[in-house]
Amino acid sequence: MNLELTEEQAAVRELAADFTDREIVPHAAEWDRAEQVDLGIVRKLGKLGFLGLTLPEEYGGSGGDHLAYCLVLEELGRGDSSVRGIVSVSLGLVGKSVNSFGTEEQKRHWLPRLTSGEALACFALTEPGTGSDAANLTTRAVRDGDDWLITGSKTFITNGTWAEVALVFARTGGPGHRGVTAFLVPTDSPGFERRLIHGKLGLRGQATAELTFDGVRVPDSARLGAEGKGFTVAMAALAKGRMSVAAGCVGIARACLEAAVRYAGEREQFGKPIASHQLVQELISDIAVDVDAARLLTWRVADHIERGLPFATESSVAKLYASEAAVRAANNALQVFGGYGFIDEYPVGKYLRDARVMTLYEGTSQIHKLLIGRSLTGINAF
Repeated sequence: MNLELTEEQAAVRELAADFTDREIVPHAAEWDRAEQVDLGIVRKLGKLGFLGLTLPEEYGGSGGDHLAYCLVLEELGRGDSSVRGIVSVSLGLVGKSVNSFGTEEQKRHWLPRLTSGEALACFALTEPGTGSDAANLTTRAVRDGDDWLITGSKTFITNGTWAEVALVFARTGGPGHRGVTAFLVPTDSPGFERRLIHGKLGLRGQATAELTFDGVRVPDSARLGAEGKGFTVAMAALAKGRMSVAAGCVGIARACLEAAVRYAGEREQFGKPIASHQLVQELISDIAVDVDAARLLTWRVADHIERGLPFATESSVAKLYASEAAVRAANNALQVFGGYGFIDEYPVGKYLRDARVMTLYEGTSQIHKLLIGRSLTGINAF
């Protein structure tokens, strides 16, 4: 794996860092308190090409490779994980799925709108009764002539109340993963209802929603991929999506490091900066090691994707390590800040709240340990 960035990758990272410092960092605390990011950020993300990374230019994409994508998500995660989530879901889970499995008509209809920021997408897989056990989802799609009627509910759906299109996974056949089909469902369809989830611990600026489908009618042309192959679409999306989460977690951990170093140099106790105390340096050095390790594991996934190598297990390793590392980093940074870390005048409390959910979504830490274990032993513990 080549650890030296190309000129193009370095330029993309610099662009993302500057955008984050100007457009996100100054507003992150305000958005967190209001439980709403300024949606004007979406068009700005599209204008810079961040919503089209790795997608073909013929569909409005901005090209680039998966390492450039990780570099951008690290910077966005450093600024506000709620903004990073917009890109990870609309582009990473849905846009890339449309590009990989969609018909030419679906690509030309949806991708230019998603890459420009004219529209957002959401990924509707999780249900009230099926989180980790996604193969046993209960939302159903029943044939009605040339159409499908979708009935059921989804929960914890990022971008749910903002999205113009939902990638919905529904049961069209028997039990298990072979009975699941994917559909691109416009969110203004009759029978489609959305409710915003309030009072979240973290990612408070992000729209997280419950979706309900009451006989929502879609044509067969809305089906993404073959009938009964929806679970394949979902798992392919999540394998890359976990890399996105890992990159965002690197950003959180890096923000913790920068905040802790800055504060430790300014805060004095016992007549000297707390940075001169050994145990404070230990806290800071632990964060630094986690940042580097998580970043390299994430870059390994991007490298495997670009070289056409298997990457699902590597993605689980990166997501598992980076998400847990982000929680450790935020805890350590809060300890450096002491009591001031416990109030939202300072950013580390938000970093801890945002980091905590990273160990839960797109596969809990426990699920990823089982996936890694299955890869190593050849035995399924599910």
